[in-house]
Amino acid sequence: MSNDISDGHVKIPTTVKFTKLFINGQFVDSLSGSEFETIDPRTGEVIARISEGRKEDIDAAVEAAREAFDTGPWPRMAGAKRAKIMLKWADLIDQNASELAALDAIDAGKLYNRCKAQEIPAAANMLRYYAGAADKIHGEVLKASGEFHAYTLMEPVGVVGHIIPWNFPSNMFLTKVSPALAAGCTMVLKPAEQTPLSALFYAHLAKQAGIPDGVLNVVPGFGPTAGAAISSHMNVDKVSFTGSTEVGREIMHAAASSNLKQVSLELGGKSPLLIFDDADVDKAASLALLGIVYNKGEICVASSRVFVQERIYDEFEKKLVEKAKAWVVGDPFDPKSQQGPQVDKKQFEKILSYIEHGKKEGATLLYGGKRLGDKGYYIEPTIFSNVKEDMLIVQDEIFGPVMSLMKFKTIEEAIMRANNTKYGLAAGIVTKNLDIANTVSRSIRAGIVWINCYFIFGSDIPYGGYKQSGFGREYGMQALHQYLQQKSVVTPIYNSPWL
Repeated sequence: MSNDISDGHVKIPTTVKFTKLFINGQFVDSLSGSEFETIDPRTGEVIARISEGRKEDIDAAVEAAREAFDTGPWPRMAGAKRAKIMLKWADLIDQNASELAALDAIDAGKLYNRCKAQEIPAAANMLRYYAGAADKIHGEVLKASGEFHAYTLMEPVGVVGHIIPWNFPSNMFLTKVSPALAAGCTMVLKPAEQTPLSALFYAHLAKQAGIPDGVLNVVPGFGPTAGAAISSHMNVDKVSFTGSTEVGREIMHAAASSNLKQVSLELGGKSPLLIFDDADVDKAASLALLGIVYNKGEICVASSRVFVQERIYDEFEKKLVEKAKAWVVGDPFDPKSQQGPQVDKKQFEKILSYIEHGKKEGATLLYGGKRLGDKGYYIEPTIFSNVKEDMLIVQDEIFGPVMSLMKFKTIEEAIMRANNTKYGLAAGIVTKNLDIANTVSRSIRAGIVWINCYFIFGSDIPYGGYKQSGFGREYGMQALHQYLQQKSVVTPIYNSPWL
């Protein structure tokens, strides 16, 4: 694959190195010999044929992970040694950032320059963050009643199944894998069928870094087959899933009806952005637009419901439309592009269908709403006003560049309407008033609230949902602890001079 940059342009990948399943340290064909196509959303054309993992392949991957956990070196390795291998993997990711960025651009429609400059380095730094925690996992000594010595151990949970989405292939891969590796777990990861390419490349780099065979297994496949096999597997001790609320329910059911494995879920969102009348209108409009068009709206924390206090509403609406008209949608390899194509035809058609619903239900289409070009899956930034709370475009997670714009009068009304959703993943507040910021941030039921900013993530900032946006946390030490379990150990003390 070529990834040279000349005259500001990237040589777009023409061949893909890794298309097979990665099980027990080797790239192998699926046992059935089945393959599926991965599609370039810029054109709708086939990039490559990928080996399709099914139940029997998941069984083989879990067997490898179980053997690596029960008898292999990884869980028994000193934390500092695990860290050294993880740091080497992070360095290899940095060295291959151009190629990884090109894979995510061609497979997911993500902006190449943003991936190379921001997302791939952030993924590598996620590894470094948890590498730093690998040798700092410890329990505590307890003060037992009576003549006993008691302490706790923090032990790796075992074999983990990771099921990741297609919108941030690199970020989600390392978000799941990094804390699990630091904890000493082994794992089977299923990338989204839409975006398997970078996941297989990461597996190749992990092998180069020295991660032992069987510790990390990557099995591309489909949710109803490969994903379901992970969720219901009797030898998987925990499953971590990011995706839709509907699939999250199925995973919980499968976990409960199999071996009662632990589950953590990061699910959908319909996040509110509340803009109060003391805000800088121009900056607020820029933030609101970014909140819905970043990553072409394919982000679970997109600020798809924007509430503006009525005194500044008209001015805000005018500025927002001006900024939307200037937003550049185009080829993700073009440095001038600010928004690439939706991930695939199914998502593209789903978004256009919601836009039609908005029109039919009586919302006002302020801007956008149309396909761009006649090739690929490009959609204009789309803004609806005069929307009502019961409209589908306000209630459902669209996962595309479609905003519902509304006005409000009072703080109390803003809080009530912000919370009028089954989701609780994120929220934003724009105000110069500290009292408003404090009151509203404590009143909104969401896992992360951004004040005068948006989309600020970090390895040390816990992130996850309230309500039907799931439970468990990514990032921070909270994520590490999801892959550990606590054991209490008690032993008698004889003839001790003190207790």
